[in-house]
Amino acid sequence: MAIELPRVNLDEPRYDQSTYLNRAKHFLIVTNPLNVFATEEQLDRAARIVRDYRAGKTVPDVSSVDELWSAKYLYDSAFHPDTGEKMLLVGRMSAQVPMNMTITGCMMTFYKSTPAVIFWQWFNQSFNAVVNYTNRSGASPISQEQLLTSYCMATGGALVTALSLNRLVRNAPPLVGRLVPLAAVAAANCINIPLMRIQEIKNGVTLLDKDGKELGQSVRAAKEGISAVTFSRILMAMPGMVFTPVLMNTLEKRGFLRRFPWANAPIQTLFCGLCLTFATPLCCALFSQKASISVESIEEELRTKLRKERPELDVVYYNKGL
Repeated sequence: MAIELPRVNLDEPRYDQSTYLNRAKHFLIVTNPLNVFATEEQLDRAARIVRDYRAGKTVPDVSSVDELWSAKYLYDSAFHPDTGEKMLLVGRMSAQVPMNMTITGCMMTFYKSTPAVIFWQWFNQSFNAVVNYTNRSGASPISQEQLLTSYCMATGGALVTALSLNRLVRNAPPLVGRLVPLAAVAAANCINIPLMRIQEIKNGVTLLDKDGKELGQSVRAAKEGISAVTFSRILMAMPGMVFTPVLMNTLEKRGFLRRFPWANAPIQTLFCGLCLTFATPLCCALFSQKASISVESIEEELRTKLRKERPELDVVYYNKGL
């Protein structure tokens, strides 16, 4: 016999997103690396539960609200919030820690070799392109030409930054050289994210009222959202790419790496993973995914329209992406 569950609003996170701590709690669950191991059957079951519950249907295989929210968070970890499409595995936020710890560890281990710098910066930007496209706001289409242009420019920007800085710091202390990958990643993020979401900059993102009713498109909101995502992505990379070089520089000075040279890559990769486990959700939580913007700040034409049609609105909302 099916248990009648109380009605909860699955269109909003379980925890009030107006506070940083609740957003951090939310993203700790959404970005949980263990969600990567969910099977297709488990993901499809979660999607069915969420869709049936939203449609007012009974969900006989769910016996409590906690179980309902578990299905919802598993659904959120793998399905796009706007389109409802299942996202590419490596593009999901739950894949950020295992993927980034491997890539970052290798970038910082092999930063002295030009071929290795080229390979790992290329690999990193290929991964970032997938993540940025997968987590774009809304169903914003992007042409293959724009996709290729964005990818090439971000990869080129990262390579130019990394190779140029490596040449400049050749005679600098070892710690300075170890920080070069961070500068390259930051430069590439400033190129990659806006270009991968260029359609939003051109056409705007959909604005909504608090009940989810569409109000129009705003370029200004899109630019704010993309800026916030770029900032949080750079901050996300910083703990692992700053503290790891400090750790490795200390181990090098104490002779540990000379005695155990094989430990270089494993230590950097695992320490990056530890940093990213916390940095990923904490930096995602800096800004609400359902971002807000005042009506006064949007484009004049849309602002005038809303003042006439919805004079009670002071703030509107949009999905800024991740």
